[in-house]
Amino acid sequence: MLRFRASAEDLIASRFAISPLFELDNLLRRLSRRGGRPLPPDWAERLRPVYQRLRRDTELDALLALYSPGHGADFVAPPPRSLAQTVQDDLDTVRTTPLRLARKEIAGCLARRPASDPRVLSILRSRMVVARIADVLAVAWHELLAADWIRLRAILERDVVHRAALLSREGWASAIDGLDRRTRWRDGAIEIGLRGEHGTVDLAGDGLLLIPSVFVWPAVAALIEPPWPKTVCYPARGVAALWEPDAAADPGALGDLVGRSRARLLVALDSPASTTQLARGLAMAPGAVGDHLSVLRRAGLCDRARAGRSVLYRRTPLGDAVAAGAKGE
Repeated sequence: MLRFRASAEDLIASRFAISPLFELDNLLRRLSRRGGRPLPPDWAERLRPVYQRLRRDTELDALLALYSPGHGADFVAPPPRSLAQTVQDDLDTVRTTPLRLARKEIAGCLARRPASDPRVLSILRSRMVVARIADVLAVAWHELLAADWIRLRAILERDVVHRAALLSREGWASAIDGLDRRTRWRDGAIEIGLRGEHGTVDLAGDGLLLIPSVFVWPAVAALIEPPWPKTVCYPARGVAALWEPDAAADPGALGDLVGRSRARLLVALDSPASTTQLARGLAMAPGAVGDHLSVLRRAGLCDRARAGRSVLYRRTPLGDAVAAGAKGE
């Protein structure tokens, strides 16, 4: 059991962020079978040929040499700073890594998992290693993740909206308990049940960085060593649907009743979301989403409320009952 001891000052300082390169890191670990569960068959069928081509035609193997179970080079997935983090922000940070630091982290990775490929070793020993690793990260992002990122980011953003609502209504205990079945708030501390991790970490007024993730699912991860701030990375709400048969794609009788697109929207509204987030998450046109939401709202199945600059939609109790009945609950 790992405990993060938190004061009132820590709770105020805690924040959410999104990390594009952390997602790429975990995707590559799954594709290389060096961490996490295998990808679901449809994702693997689509991405594995691209991954194999990148191994043949780029310097991807040098990046993969820095991955080992539970470890890696920190500079290839730098800590995010905000919810507005872009992959270009991350890549710019990678490119500014001092050569001395990169070589120290590379040496640590090779000590844990030695590499013998002369081509890989030549890259990792090069004075241009930082730029070459950044270049291959950019290519891997473009080829493997960029096409899906709008949809995946929408899932991550919706998770943060949900957590923020919990915080405002019920406080940190409820928000932390809901992160993952292995996390809970108890006696002024955030406890995480991690295999092989024990002890208490004092947040010391710096707060906790909370990162929702797609590819960390179904695990939860804690980062406590510099350069990362004290961090918990957890599976975003709704991400399990990416790895399991998509029941929402066939809404059954509910689709017959209200139409397939409206049924998908109603099922998706289990947590607040904007028109843009719903459009990205369901791969629908924003205009069509707005029209369908207007119909659902007039029928009393959803309502809306302003949150800052956004208008968020959420199911009403009647909408919950209809959606639950469609799923057989």
